Amino acid sequence: ALGLFTGIGLSEAKARETLRNGALSALLRRAVLQARSTLGPALDKATGTLLYNAAARLKDPKHLGFLVDYIARREILTDLQLSAALEYVRSHPLEPLDVADFERACGVGVCITPEQIEEAVEAVISKHRAELLAERYHFNMGLLMGEARNQLRWADGKTIKNEVDLQVLHLLGPKTEADLEKKPKVAKARLAPAEKQKVAVVENGDVGAETQSLLEQLRGEALKFHKPGENYKTEGYVVTPNTMALLKQHLAITGGQVRTRFPPEPNGILHIGHAKAINFNFGYAKANGGVCFLRYDDTNPEKEEEKYFTAIREMVEWLGYQPYAVTHASDYFDQLYTWALELIRRGQAYVCHQKVEEIKGHNPPPSPWRDRPVEESLLLFEDMRKGKFGEGEATLRMKLVMEDGKMDPVAYRVKFTPHHRTGDKWCIYPTYDYTHCLCDSIEHITHSLCTKEFQARRSSYFWLCNALDVYCPVQWEYGRLNLLYTVVSKRKIIRLVETGAVRDWDDPRLFTLTALRRRGFPPEAINNFCARVGVTVAQATMEPHLLEACAREVLNEQAPRAMAVLKPLKVTITNFPALKALEVLVPNFPANESRGFHKVPFHQTVYIEETDFREEADKGYKRLAPGQPVGLRHTGYVITVQNVIKDVSGRVIELEVTCTKSEVGEKPKAFIHWVSVPLACEVRLYERLFLHKNPEDPSEVPGGFLSDLNPDSLRVVHNALVDSSVHSARPFDKFQFERLGYFSVDPDSEQGKMVFNRTVTLKEDPGKA
Repeated sequence: ALGLFTGIGLSEAKARETLRNGALSALLRRAVLQARSTLGPALDKATGTLLYNAAARLKDPKHLGFLVDYIARREILTDLQLSAALEYVRSHPLEPLDVADFERACGVGVCITPEQIEEAVEAVISKHRAELLAERYHFNMGLLMGEARNQLRWADGKTIKNEVDLQVLHLLGPKTEADLEKKPKVAKARLAPAEKQKVAVVENGDVGAETQSLLEQLRGEALKFHKPGENYKTEGYVVTPNTMALLKQHLAITGGQVRTRFPPEPNGILHIGHAKAINFNFGYAKANGGVCFLRYDDTNPEKEEEKYFTAIREMVEWLGYQPYAVTHASDYFDQLYTWALELIRRGQAYVCHQKVEEIKGHNPPPSPWRDRPVEESLLLFEDMRKGKFGEGEATLRMKLVMEDGKMDPVAYRVKFTPHHRTGDKWCIYPTYDYTHCLCDSIEHITHSLCTKEFQARRSSYFWLCNALDVYCPVQWEYGRLNLLYTVVSKRKIIRLVETGAVRDWDDPRLFTLTALRRRGFPPEAINNFCARVGVTVAQATMEPHLLEACAREVLNEQAPRAMAVLKPLKVTITNFPALKALEVLVPNFPANESRGFHKVPFHQTVYIEETDFREEADKGYKRLAPGQPVGLRHTGYVITVQNVIKDVSGRVIELEVTCTKSEVGEKPKAFIHWVSVPLACEVRLYERLFLHKNPEDPSEVPGGFLSDLNPDSLRVVHNALVDSSVHSARPFDKFQFERLGYFSVDPDSEQGKMVFNRTVTLKEDPGKA
């Protein structure tokens, strides 16, 4: 075999590499031996290269002999022709091929004369004559080549290049010293700092400003998806005699529209990983002018609740997406049952009595009921539907082996639980393996996008659609999005709730979408984060601070400024310049005062942060201390300590100060925030819920995730003060408390007592990195 491959022009290293690939070497051997039977034992290198490329690039080996025949007869002579031939057989999976159409598509028998090449090049040079004379040999000659080749698709590339070189030389003459000098590089325009900060973003479902937004990634080269109706071009797709007719019907129904679906199970709350799935499904459809269904996978009534249906749709819409239609797997229970009967009649499914424990694991024993008569399975399946079998006593199983080696997956099982939507109509319910692909088929989904763990189900997906002769969509897998320092499993979040570690699914320390909303994360920040992670097929495990950075970027533009004090220290201004409170104008966004102002009262009594005062100023300390004045932000006044008042324990409880106009004396070293005539509020400060990056990893946390809880994940400040500008704020309204961070109004707020959640600090805490 080594000699056979080196005999067609492969280097010894390439030949050995090919031999290590069993499938490729077998195809190439077939191709070489077939060509030798026509051309004799000595094959030139050009023919050898064509044979190698045909064997390496052909997706369906059944067409190999057909292509080799054309190569051996010298009717396919160039790689360009071979590429066209490979594309043709890929696009026409059913036999027999239309030979005349194939030959037209591949340029078989087309003869391009030197005169045709000369005329085509002459026309192209005439078109660009002015630019050629101006730029001379600095002109992009590849442009001339490309345009000439477009006119003469099957012409030899080298011949065209020689003709271009000759005609350019005739027009311009030999190269001069100036022609040999390198063309000066044009400096690229630099982005302004503000532009650099723009993130890849899908804001409320619309394209953001960044060059590579998520929608652009989904439109571009990141994913090589098939076009609607061209499912058969996908590697691994199974073509049956009915495939092309079914695809034609599919296109007639959809009009060639891209259709995706987001199919959550309504048995828990969506988390940050689902945000990627939402952005991916809705974003891909939107990027291609298509539609996306929200389809609830409600096939397990034991775990489904109304609150989950509501919360899921709410979160999809919160992220900025409107479903084309809201559907349920249960909408199709009647059709799925009819198809199950048909599957049994076709000998592709049977009723089995193995227990759940028996068929678990990787190598369960084969079912002794696999070959039971069709009529018997039909009667037993009807008994299952009528409730004559108890739970676990009978299942309907499909006759196939999946990619991971799992044999005969279950299609239906008995469950005596009323369904949220269908009530007591059914006591048998279909499984994911049976339901999902058939629902996709019913809804004429073009691209069934799912995470990598479902790759093992792809074979059963194609098998079931084809076994029933229904339209078969294409399943595409992508990498999950995971975060460190958290858990997202429904079972584990329930354990956290049950043990009191968190309050509920929307506890702001979790990374469910309801929790992120409650903490104050804007939906745009979550979409930006998904865009930054991108559409890779590899699993992505990200640090929470990357999500927090996205939040800061959005909140900096969205959250108006206010002032709040977490540990108040009373300050009395003994020479206050007015008999009553003054009104101070504070810009909502200091970097852009055109976005308006709000008024806050400035009174003789103000409150500052305890940490903004020290009795002794250390080196480098710039805030308030005896002998070291500070400015009060936005007031135009500087305060100077006159008297420090302490309680019996020696704790500072009040300062008496005097104030002067800031322009009178020296500029103070610092300006601090303050409140006056404030509102009392509660502030909740959040840290990571877990101490380790991977709380579910036994090697990192041997005691299990519940042993890894951070005791300081929540600190409640009960007597914080906030300026009165926020008095009309509603739950989920967001503010930047100056110098403290970004905060959101919590739904626990009541009349007279507002509650704020800290979303993120103003800057990333280096201790968290």
